[in-house]
Amino acid sequence: MRPPIRVLPQEVASQIAAGEVVERPASVVKELVENALDAGATQVSVEVVEGGRRLIRVADDGCGIPEDEVELAFQRHATSKIADTFDLEAIGTLGFRGEALPSIAAVAQVTMVTRTQDAATGTYLRLAPASGGKVARERRACSSGTSVAVSDLFHHVPARLKFLRSPTTENGHIAHLVTQFVFAYPQVRFTLKVDGRTLIQSSGSGDLREAVAAAYQWEVAQSLLAIEKDPRQEDSRLPSGVVVSGLVSPPALSRGGRSYMSFFVNGRWVQSRMLSYALEEAYQGFLLSGKHPIAILLIGLPHREVDVNVHPTKAEVRFVHEREVFGAVNGAARRTLAILAPVPQMTRVAAPVPSGEGLPLALGSGEGVLVSPVISPPSSSLPVLRVLGQVANTYIIAEGPQGMYLIDQHTAHERVLYHKLRTQLAGRGVERQGLLEPLTVEVTSRQEELLQVHGELLFQYGFEVDHFGGRNYLVRSVPALLSVKGDTAQVLQRFLDELADEKEPGDWAQKVAISLACHTAVRAGDTLTLSEMRALVQDLEATDQPRTCPHGRPTMIYLSQSQLEREFGRR
Repeated sequence: MRPPIRVLPQEVASQIAAGEVVERPASVVKELVENALDAGATQVSVEVVEGGRRLIRVADDGCGIPEDEVELAFQRHATSKIADTFDLEAIGTLGFRGEALPSIAAVAQVTMVTRTQDAATGTYLRLAPASGGKVARERRACSSGTSVAVSDLFHHVPARLKFLRSPTTENGHIAHLVTQFVFAYPQVRFTLKVDGRTLIQSSGSGDLREAVAAAYQWEVAQSLLAIEKDPRQEDSRLPSGVVVSGLVSPPALSRGGRSYMSFFVNGRWVQSRMLSYALEEAYQGFLLSGKHPIAILLIGLPHREVDVNVHPTKAEVRFVHEREVFGAVNGAARRTLAILAPVPQMTRVAAPVPSGEGLPLALGSGEGVLVSPVISPPSSSLPVLRVLGQVANTYIIAEGPQGMYLIDQHTAHERVLYHKLRTQLAGRGVERQGLLEPLTVEVTSRQEELLQVHGELLFQYGFEVDHFGGRNYLVRSVPALLSVKGDTAQVLQRFLDELADEKEPGDWAQKVAISLACHTAVRAGDTLTLSEMRALVQDLEATDQPRTCPHGRPTMIYLSQSQLEREFGRR
């Protein structure tokens, strides 16, 4: 027999509702910072202790809350940001639901101190879920603005507490979140302190490039390209009034994950597959497969053209004219890239279509370029090859018993390095080479958290990294066989980014080996001596999978002697 229908106790209903808004400590930070920005703050300070589990404090210099409205602010659906259903059609603030403060107070102890500019004193209010609400209220001297301290998050909700990750992981989510606010509001000065350490501090100058430098490195900020303005914006003929601005990376600057792609709609950080696809589609032909751009895109459009009332977290939005928004974002990025690197054009050359064996050989035809079928040489291992030379400082020409090989020097070296790394790791361990002078590497806040989590794994692979102060680290040793050649900082940062983009840990050791091999291998365009080419080919012959790199890309193409004879009309 089913139990009777009953009305849930208010405490239970509040905790259920809070679960839609407060998913983790970063959710608390998001809601409080949004309130601060809606209050007109020019300075916002975020302080976190033990991943936000013990304490989250957000202080601002905004307009403050009047004394007679402080308790009302903690009642569900109490808000100053909308008044009726018509306001929902054109929401111009970050918050509007009236759920943030009551949801936070339902799962944590909350202390608020606030004062408006015209008030002589401020108001202090403390609430605790275990006590059923208000614990203390009094007047206090304080500066204008609002400070909210949230402690013992989920302490009285053990079902939620057990799903929190380690403090390091939660700190990473908070740092990533604050970084987005820094980008969206460069005119606001943000400070993030984690366990007493200052991780992020922006200037609030209003310069987006300076904001990027505060979260990433200054070298990255300087390299980004400012979005080129659409000429249609001059006479307001842009569809739906969409305006796109911001910064994107040039083709030479990319990342292994999508976490460096940030989108903001009317100042709101959003996560949208459509916007991500619009941006990455613009980079088609500019980036290798598996690489992603860095982007901070600010999208402005009339408030009535976008619906932010989709989900309690307000991270998802719907566009009235989605196709026009897609076109605006895609066009802005493509237009900017075209200035630096025009899309390559395929040249058509009349030639007979080949047939027979051989790995891919691009040949012209009347209809464009045709690639012949892939038929690998019969043996799984390589025969002894005689190196003849180098083409375009990228491909090694080698002769085998029955034909010619074109070897991609980068992918071949990747396979060699990966094979040696795994072999050493299975034996006595990866040999390390101490640096004569430690190399200083500056990392982002997110990279710093990953260094702390995966430091032991890095050490196993030959990297000895010590904290030097701030977000600076000293690299004292590197894997001996990698010969990093001065790119240690870039190697370290790139593979940390790839680890950050992994949803599940998986085989971290393999991920590190692949990343290190990729980022330290010789590059296309590097000039190699004949002895270096011979050594590389000999090492490739000794690997267990010489025909592909660890990512699965081919290391070579093969032209049989019979195919060469056919192409030259000898058969």
